[in-house]
Amino acid sequence: MPEITLPGVTLTYDVRGSLTDRDQLVLLLIGCPMGAGGFATLASHFTDRTVVTYDPRGVERSVRSDTGELNPEIHTADLIALIETLAVGPVDVFASSGGAVNALALITARPDLVNKLVAHEPPLVTLVPDAEAAQAATDDIYATYQRDGLGAGMAKFIAFVSFEGEVPADYTSGPAPDPAMFGLPAEDDGSRDDILIGQNLRGTTSYQPDFEALAAVADKLVIGVGEESAQQLAARGGQAVAERLGLTPAVFPSNHGGFLGDEYGMPGKPAEFAVKLREVLG
Repeated sequence: MPEITLPGVTLTYDVRGSLTDRDQLVLLLIGCPMGAGGFATLASHFTDRTVVTYDPRGVERSVRSDTGELNPEIHTADLIALIETLAVGPVDVFASSGGAVNALALITARPDLVNKLVAHEPPLVTLVPDAEAAQAATDDIYATYQRDGLGAGMAKFIAFVSFEGEVPADYTSGPAPDPAMFGLPAEDDGSRDDILIGQNLRGTTSYQPDFEALAAVADKLVIGVGEESAQQLAARGGQAVAERLGLTPAVFPSNHGGFLGDEYGMPGKPAEFAVKLREVLG
């Protein structure tokens, strides 16, 4: 279990394959706040490559000693340290959800470290046409979490990320979802350090990509969307990035978590997903 000691965290990562065999291309799989465990099934479809996964700052084995909310710039510094530690030169990257946002920041800051980036459904709230309503909904999720705790906040989060189409201006005035609908506790346990809502939600969704820098490396960039989730916010964020850059999104099988096996009891279509990923990586 290799580790990297950085300010505020000990970053933990995994390597499947060899970092010294130059015939094996290196593929880095990243999520946020999902950690390395979510990529086990997808990695199993790339045994001809060296696959690297990691737990982002604050996730699972990468325990933070710092505090406060996180943002893509902080995660980018961690990713730079990880890739430089691997010492294999530029790598291919598949990045999902918040990891896709962090990877857009990475390729902006250090394009020399990336051969090809497949950014799958980055949830960039400020880029969609209904940005004002989407931002209000995101702010409401965070405020609900701070006021009422994890169950109430996470229920609103699940309902929001599953919402199809443009977010109406009065979205937050509707009745709050019952946490029990999602198997969540209604009572507040008093904690406010949830890695998703408490630490990453606002920094991730509010990130403003540097489109001039991204345009300069557009030949390295693929934006992915799920065939079943194309009308949900995360995919719509990806579509907005692609449109700004004049790119055609690559449509992947299944949904936002289409690469998952049974890691979290919500399997997608990982075998078909891997075929598509191999195709777009080239």
